[in-house]
Amino acid sequence: MSRLPMIIVSSLLVLALTPDVLARARGRRDAAFLAQRGLAQVFQSARQQRLPYPETPKVLQTDHYFGSPVTDPYRWLEDQTSPATVRWVEAQNQLTSAYLTDIPYRQALMNRLQALYSYPRYSAPVRRGDHYFFFKNDGLQNQNVLYRQHGLGGEPEVLLDPNQFSEDGTTRLINFVLSKEGRYAAYGISEGGSDWETYHVMDVATGERLPDELQWVKVSNIAWQGNGFYYSRYDAPEPGTELSSRNEFHKVYYHQVGSPQSADRLVYEDRQNPHRFHVLETTEDERFLILYVNERGSGKEGNALYFRDLSQPESAFTPIVDTIGEDHYGVIDNVGDRLLLWTNQGAPNGRVILYDPQQPAAEDWRTLLPEGPKPLESITLAGGKLFVTYLEDVATRSYVFSLDGELENEIELPTLGTAVGFDGNNDDPFVFYTFTSFTYPSTIYRYDIAARQSSVFRIPGLHFDLDDYETQQIFYQSKDGTRIPMFIIHRKGLELNGDNPTLLTAYGGFGSSVQPWFSPFRIALLEQGFVFALANIRGGGEYGRTWHEAARRLNRQNAFDDFIAAAEYLIDQHYTDPNHLSITGASNGGLLMGVVMNQRPDLFKVVVPQTGVMDMLRFHQFTIGWNWIPEYGSSDNEADFHNLYRYSPLHNIREGVHYPATLITTADRDDRVVPAHSYKYAATLQSRQAGRNPILIRIDTNSGHGASNTSKQIAEAADIYSFIFHNLGVEPEF
Repeated sequence: MSRLPMIIVSSLLVLALTPDVLARARGRRDAAFLAQRGLAQVFQSARQQRLPYPETPKVLQTDHYFGSPVTDPYRWLEDQTSPATVRWVEAQNQLTSAYLTDIPYRQALMNRLQALYSYPRYSAPVRRGDHYFFFKNDGLQNQNVLYRQHGLGGEPEVLLDPNQFSEDGTTRLINFVLSKEGRYAAYGISEGGSDWETYHVMDVATGERLPDELQWVKVSNIAWQGNGFYYSRYDAPEPGTELSSRNEFHKVYYHQVGSPQSADRLVYEDRQNPHRFHVLETTEDERFLILYVNERGSGKEGNALYFRDLSQPESAFTPIVDTIGEDHYGVIDNVGDRLLLWTNQGAPNGRVILYDPQQPAAEDWRTLLPEGPKPLESITLAGGKLFVTYLEDVATRSYVFSLDGELENEIELPTLGTAVGFDGNNDDPFVFYTFTSFTYPSTIYRYDIAARQSSVFRIPGLHFDLDDYETQQIFYQSKDGTRIPMFIIHRKGLELNGDNPTLLTAYGGFGSSVQPWFSPFRIALLEQGFVFALANIRGGGEYGRTWHEAARRLNRQNAFDDFIAAAEYLIDQHYTDPNHLSITGASNGGLLMGVVMNQRPDLFKVVVPQTGVMDMLRFHQFTIGWNWIPEYGSSDNEADFHNLYRYSPLHNIREGVHYPATLITTADRDDRVVPAHSYKYAATLQSRQAGRNPILIRIDTNSGHGASNTSKQIAEAADIYSFIFHNLGVEPEF
């Protein structure tokens, strides 16, 4: 079974238009005119004055919240398909593209990023029968390719190449789930980065795609049982309906391989609660069917949990927990007639219990692994053992337990970092896991269960010397005295002279832990003398549920204070100064960027908010945004409204302020954090910027909540890094 079953939440909340497309005639404002006048001339002049931002008309729109009037003059930008919005997007992209093109080293930086990224990358293998399955990317392929091989020593063969899905490489493989015996596989496809998925079925022996096609799938697991599987979807929308209506009444179906979707059997629905998610999974032996139900739109963080014993044909869903509250519950697998559960109920750091359907009362639950001082990160069952990972000051510690809950041994890891995986079948003699850290590229290890030993299975071949860099973890004090961890990575021998170019990042939300990970893109910064810093601020799960709760809803300001304190620490300790400090964050991290720039514009020289949640009063009215109410609250609630209004990035941009150089990024196909957040934020910031620092927005096409392929990912990184280098005054050497 998989890691802790919280993917229901995390899966919803952890990119440019080309000049030839944008050069559509609009009198003397089109791209041809700029080219004719000379980009160098235009932007040399622009450095001495405000950029020629596109005109953004204002409309009269005032909303009233509990007696407080709130204007929203750019509400029209929420209609992203209107001709006016399309023209605005084209004009903004034209300006941004021209600005970035004028940076002389942008192409050289792009070439360097391509070289750094061009090395083979693998996933850990998964076994079904005598075959192993894994993903591989040769380096610059737009999508990872799925391979199959007979045994570990067999010759790999391509089973599925997502690069063939579309001409531009933006159609992605979202999920690939093998049936128990490996005869079939169900896999999802997403076009252009959308959260909507279409599922297909493969005959694994032949590699043939069968006629099965399942549409309108979202927030779904694939749970095989026999020659069919359970999945979750929404009804097809009525013609002309709004996008938001497509995200109501989530249902679970059973699909028999070889049948049309119209013949799928409805397994579960709830016509009384339109914003509930319903996700199913089966235990490895396919005996038990597990149903997760949550309703985050109601503001509740936790989930209800049900099961069916499929060995009894007439059985119905039986509640383990029938009330949705603040606690999480999940099934790891079954041990005979009993279910192995994970929960944080009464245990902020998590605990593991054994549930007996014959003694279902909560007081009869047997604690197998009690809560400890470190947060439980993941637990899997493979080879007759429990593989459990904990977080200790944001680094993974891995252990092996017997099915009776007895500790057998710790799995020694190479250094402070992140270990993921440990998945396998109950009869596997070994499992695979992947280890990574900031200067430790993702390496796959094979753990022999009987011998209790790890060995390197696959190590990446890189083209740069990571021994030139060092990582340290420090702890600093936030505004209220809380001790916050931060990782700092830089070239060895760094001089603390107070003017090193620095990039600081954080996330701080949804209980998601940001652990050490390797990125080849980061090398392009480090080799140019940058300091990279990751602050593990409150709102994440680095220290369990209490760390999350400390910056949730009405406590949100704690996350912002933590990040500001991280910047002040880097300045006080002479790593950098405000003229050399850049910051970036995505999604919830994009929200963080918008807030801290409003609250402390003096601290930062460059800010890059990526796909950020910027309108905190209306986020729940866009597509799946109501899913975030447990995290942020809702403007429909008076106490929440006043709290959200105090920090909402869109509503706290002030007149007369010299804001840092800002590059906002979003994408036209983002149906999670819709681009209107960034559109309205950019328009407001451009209109109120008092200084000469540029305020630009980069709007990608055929991408969603993140770049939809490798080439777009590299192009986005090149643009962001070029913008940062240029505005920090760094002249990179390649």
